[in-house]
Amino acid sequence: MRHQDLGELLGPVLLFGGPYSNLQATEAVLAQAEALGVAKGNVICTGDVVAYCAQPAETVAAVRRAGVVVVAGNCEAQLAANALDCGCGFEAGTACDLLSAGWYAHANAEVDSEARRWMARLPDVVTFQQADKRVAVIHGGVTDVARFVFSVSPEAMFVEEIATLEVLVGAVDLVIAGHSGIAFERQVGDVRWLNAGAVGMPSHDGLQETRFAVLRDGVPEIKRLAYDVEAAHAAMQNAGLTQGYDHALLSGYWPSEDVLPQELRLPPLAKG
Repeated sequence: MRHQDLGELLGPVLLFGGPYSNLQATEAVLAQAEALGVAKGNVICTGDVVAYCAQPAETVAAVRRAGVVVVAGNCEAQLAANALDCGCGFEAGTACDLLSAGWYAHANAEVDSEARRWMARLPDVVTFQQADKRVAVIHGGVTDVARFVFSVSPEAMFVEEIATLEVLVGAVDLVIAGHSGIAFERQVGDVRWLNAGAVGMPSHDGLQETRFAVLRDGVPEIKRLAYDVEAAHAAMQNAGLTQGYDHALLSGYWPSEDVLPQELRLPPLAKG
């Protein structure tokens, strides 16, 4: 478990997850950091820089060029290891499993060896202090980098993850996570858990805008991100990535709900 401590961060901190090879969304969130006056070194990504969309190499380059602090996601771990799948743990034969084969193969072909070496060096946990809060940033879970933790997940799941995290890095007041793709906040005992969302894919809510978070004086705020959706969609079509995630950029709904808890799935009438 690689741990990077950033010390005390002064001024606002911008946190985002899931660039997902969506170069247009990545450029938009980096522009937001500049517009909000976020200092270099205060921009942190919860991982999965590379995934569903069309421009993995360009997205990695943009994130690195901007000096973003990146926590290793499962996609980074898998690409660094030259693995043949994304490591999400999708059940074989599910829609998520079948769809992942297309986008992962594209990413695997586009990401070069130097980018993989960078991915291999990324930390698994990043910590920092802001105001009177100690913050830890992870990808999915500490027990499993690809663990899906949602707003409606059982309390015991959060308790287990926080306890395991605190054994590794000490007591924390706030956990920032990613992976599940849907932004939320939840209080678990004395610890606040925040998923900063994903900038590269909508939140399965019918909106094209995605999500990121800003932390000021230890207090998080989830914000919406508008970007050039049409350009991102066109890039996916040009790359032949037309299995469903391309349409999700436009519709705001994921092409599969296999990974979602029942409470977060659309009712049958809404799907029609």
